[in-house]
Formats: sequence, structure tokens, C-alpha cells
Amino acid sequence: MKENSERLYGLDHLRTVAIILVLLYHYRAFKHPGWIDSIGRFGWTGVDLFFVLSGFLISSQLFKENKCNRKISLKTFYIKRFFRIFPAYFFTVFLYFTFPFFREREALSPIWKFVTFTQNYGLDVISRGTFSHAWSLCIEEQFYLILPLLLLILIPTRLFRYFVVFIIAVIGFSMTARVIAWNEFIIGTDTASPDFWKLWYMKIYYPTHTRLDGLGIGVLTGYLMQYSSGFKKTVEANGNRLFFLGIVLLGISFWVCNEQASKTASIFGFTLVAVSFGFILMAAVSPSSFLYRTKSYITAQLAALSYAVYLSHKGIIHLVQEGFDYFKLETSDNISLVVCLFTCILGGVFYRFVIEKPFSVLKTKALKRIV
Repeated sequence: MKENSERLYGLDHLRTVAIILVLLYHYRAFKHPGWIDSIGRFGWTGVDLFFVLSGFLISSQLFKENKCNRKISLKTFYIKRFFRIFPAYFFTVFLYFTFPFFREREALSPIWKFVTFTQNYGLDVISRGTFSHAWSLCIEEQFYLILPLLLLILIPTRLFRYFVVFIIAVIGFSMTARVIAWNEFIIGTDTASPDFWKLWYMKIYYPTHTRLDGLGIGVLTGYLMQYSSGFKKTVEANGNRLFFLGIVLLGISFWVCNEQASKTASIFGFTLVAVSFGFILMAAVSPSSFLYRTKSYITAQLAALSYAVYLSHKGIIHLVQEGFDYFKLETSDNISLVVCLFTCILGGVFYRFVIEKPFSVLKTKALKRIV
């Protein structure tokens, strides 16, 4: 892989794909054109792609720091994560709790769950579905907290030699947790009832311990790219082949997950999707692949806005459609869709210049003080 100073354009393409998938998936909850139902039904995998990307990028950063400096600076890592995640996130929490008209649904989880990043546990999406998409941010934040601490424990020991086995065990644990959750809470529940979906989301889809597949695949890829020269050479020489293999596996994953909440999909689907995106991720960082070599201003900008768009998109879509209803305009056609998505991008631009950039300056100052 190239030096940190060189932008990995392939990852920008993947971030763009991830946020588009999420937008199409969530747009189905609003008034929408009919084709959104068929195109957007697999959009939930966009979050899994974000997990794979986060696992890879964060672990690679930590592995590189350890190789270069023989240590990991927790202070530096947490300062970077704080200024990247917290300002935009808590601004969105402020909007939801202060301005009820921003809410796409009626009820919110208790504020302490958002503040502590634990909203993904016990989340009743049926009755408290407002800002429910923060569940994935909770998992990411828990990951940011635990991974560097775990590496500080493992790296000085012989156990680090078996890190690949450890990550595979973590993924296996997540699959086992889903099997247990299915057998204990889901089996026998009428799939047409609201209780089924409430339990499925609460016990299988949202909890951190059942959703470690994507992060695990990303961390595993980051580890092998840093510590296995043979693996790295293979990735660098076979970018387009890896992409093709990833797409084929993703197609198989979609077939397995055709019924998202089926037993097979619930137990094996997340793992298959994560592995598929793992291969596509390897293609994105391989100099021999078209993903790596193709530069795009559009995907670079959308990738930079993806976090802000993810945070704000449901509230913005809700506001736009409320405005359309007020002026008696059609809200379920393609024009409304384009306006909503464009407004989501504008919302991301607002976050970028009003929140993210000023706090990025503060982050730079904070990092200089600890050097």
C-alpha cells in the first residue's frame, strides 16, 4: 500500500457506494417511487461496508503506528476520534432532542443511551425508531474504544502471533451469538407480526456482539496487509481478480439474504456480506485494480460528506417531504427523490463547513500540544 500522504481513491469509491446504499434503503421508510423497494432492499449492506472500511482503516492506522514507533499512543488516537466523531454526532443529537419537527418518527430512545453510545442495545425500533440509525455509530464508537486497548494488551505478548485466529474466533463468536438469539427469542414468532421485527432488530440486527463480522474482516485485512508480505504481494498483483471474486460472492450473499430476516440470512448473511466486501476492499487498495487507479472528484467529495450525510439524512428527508406536503406537491415521485437526496448532500456540506472543519482546526491544535 502507498504512503499515508497518497489518497486511496478506491476507498472513496467504496464509501460513496456505502452511503448511496444506506440512503436508498432508508428512503423506503418515506414516500417513494415504486422502484426504490426493489433497488433499495439490499441497501442495509451499506452499513456492513462501512464496518469493513472502519475495521480496515482504524486497525491499519494502529498497526502502522506500532511498526514505526514500537508503541500506540492512546491519547493521539482518542483525540483524533473525538474530534472526528463527537461534534457532528452531538449536534445531530441536539437537533433531534431540541426540535421535534426534525424527527422522522415520534419517539426517541432516552438521551443517556445516545450520550453513552449504547442505544443499539435494547433498541425498540417499532416504538422508538427516531434516529435509530445511530445504532451503527454506537458499534463504531465501542470499537474505537476497545481495539487500541486490546492491541496494547496483545502486541507485547506471544498471543499477537495468533491474531488471525483470534479475529476468526471473534467472527465465529458473533455467528454463534446470532444462533443463540434466534433459538431463544425469534424461533416460533409469527414473521408477519410487529413483535417478530421488534425482536429480530433488537436481538440480532442491532447488538454489537452479533454484528462483529464486518469490523472483524476489516481488522483482519488490515493486519495481513501490514504483517504478511506474501498476502500483501498477492493483493497488490490481483486487484481486478479480487474485485470480480468479491462481486460474485456479494451476489451469492444477496441470494442468501433475499429474505433478510430468514434464519439462514440472520446467521450466515452478515458474515457472507462482510467477506464479500473484504475482497472488494482488497481490490480497492490494490495498485493493480481499476478501483485504485480511477480518480473521481465526485466520489472523493461524497466520501468526505458520507458521515455527515449518514447522521442527518432521515431528518432532512422528513423535512423536505413535509415541505412538499405543505405546498401540495407530489412526494412519492422521482423529482421528490432527487430533491431529497440533493438536500441531504447540502446538509452534509453544512456539517462539513460549520462543524467538521472548525473542529478539525481544534484537533490539529490539540495534537500539537501533545507532540
